Amino acid sequence: INRIVGIANRTRNHWKQAQMSADKSITYSSTRGCPTQANLSFRDVVMRGLSHDRGLFVPDALPTVTKEEVESWRSLPYHELATNVIGKFVQDDQVPRAKLAEIVEKSCAAFRSEDVTPVIDVGGHMVLELFHGPTFAFKDVALQMLGNFFEYFLETGSNGGRLAVLGATSGDTGSAAIYGLRGKKGVDCVILYPTGRVSEIQERQMTTVPDSNIHCVAVDGTFDDCQDIVKASFNNKDFRERVQLGAVNSINWCRVLAQTTYYFWSYLRVTDKHPDAEKVNFSVPTGNFGDILAGYYAKKMGLPVGKLVVATNENDILHRFFTKGEYHRYDINKTISPSMDICVSSNFERYLFHLAGDDSTTLAKWMKDFETTGKLTISGKLLNQAKKDFLSARADTAMTLEVIKKYNDEYGYMLCPHSAVGVSAIHQVKEVNMHTVALATAHEGKFPDACRRAVDPLPPPPEELAKLWKLKTRSSNCPNDAAVVQAFVEKRIEERLANADLAKQVKKAALAAIVVGVAAVVAQSLMKKRR
Repeated sequence: INRIVGIANRTRNHWKQAQMSADKSITYSSTRGCPTQANLSFRDVVMRGLSHDRGLFVPDALPTVTKEEVESWRSLPYHELATNVIGKFVQDDQVPRAKLAEIVEKSCAAFRSEDVTPVIDVGGHMVLELFHGPTFAFKDVALQMLGNFFEYFLETGSNGGRLAVLGATSGDTGSAAIYGLRGKKGVDCVILYPTGRVSEIQERQMTTVPDSNIHCVAVDGTFDDCQDIVKASFNNKDFRERVQLGAVNSINWCRVLAQTTYYFWSYLRVTDKHPDAEKVNFSVPTGNFGDILAGYYAKKMGLPVGKLVVATNENDILHRFFTKGEYHRYDINKTISPSMDICVSSNFERYLFHLAGDDSTTLAKWMKDFETTGKLTISGKLLNQAKKDFLSARADTAMTLEVIKKYNDEYGYMLCPHSAVGVSAIHQVKEVNMHTVALATAHEGKFPDACRRAVDPLPPPPEELAKLWKLKTRSSNCPNDAAVVQAFVEKRIEERLANADLAKQVKKAALAAIVVGVAAVVAQSLMKKRR
């Protein structure tokens, strides 16, 4: 009965959303079905991040695009295309169209390439270069936008103008979040990363940022431990409300939405060069599932996407799910592609919700069982559907290094160890063709130690990365303890607010001194005239 009621509610929501889609923004509900976490606005889910029932927010309906509509976007620059895609979800009742265009254009202006995410031919297939942003990783696309949405929402009344961001990173999210939030008024940003499990350059990208609202914390543990601390903090109602907690990890819907834009862009760039391509395939190196989930949503919206290939390293929980139906948690292996060293994919819950027929009751049971046993197993029709939605492949360290060497030797093109996993996958599933796009998720200069195992000497790194070794670093250390981390967050907020109050008092005193000084000069001048 509960399942029937859940499906009926979702159907009613879809019908209502279709009626409102012409002039109202898409609303969002939790995957776990809590009534107080349903039909929320874009502003609410961006600022909230994680649902209060521990679920993730998903759209109550997906807007659609026609092939003709996508075709009409072909000549647009990236920021205008992205505005059109995001505008399908976000109407004037949430962000006025002119402001939305401004936010997206400002975000894209942070990239070194005019195309933002260029698409090139390499090795008989296409490569989508997602590393032209401030931190040389794909997460810049979403986190530049998220930072600017945060800024707009705070300026227009959300949270009383205050937000504490607590994020976990396996390497790239941290620096991308920091560069998206540094210096933002009213925002405190605390990023947790596992000690010794990110590359030296990734760590320096985070710890060399001097802005007073940025705090980097090395945690004794793995990325999953850091992620668990973030989730525990969101589930602590008193702490969450006291600090006005927000999320930058891919649990935040805004990140998934922003990432859909480069699937539309790359489809158009592939079909510019190969107009005979009816559909375009994508291979995505992934650990947390957010990047490829964006492609799944783009396909559901109507973008002509063919196959979506999930590419994993030795931490292959996703590959095991899509081949055997086994989402079973194992210990993390430390690999040369650290951003994918994840054994529980936090974004995967969104896909599982859709696989369950948008049934929050089934999803909640699955997640409860998984959290208790570390295992979720599907079979039969569900497994067949999952295999229909995604292909998958696994590339270990030897295979990854082989691809890096091959592409450098044969094509003069360097891949980072994550991007190489995605390229290996298209070879394994035999989809090396000009209608297939491998996502290059980071610049190889961020992983010199790994890449040197395949190519030596390496090309010189970009100047922006080379200069990191000359900058001062600052970071803190915390044990793997949510209570300790939460205390750290509150202390940093108190310090910033105290400093802000002091700065205001100094400014006020300075203005008063100026006024007194000006008054004295005027008085002296008047007295001279009277004489």
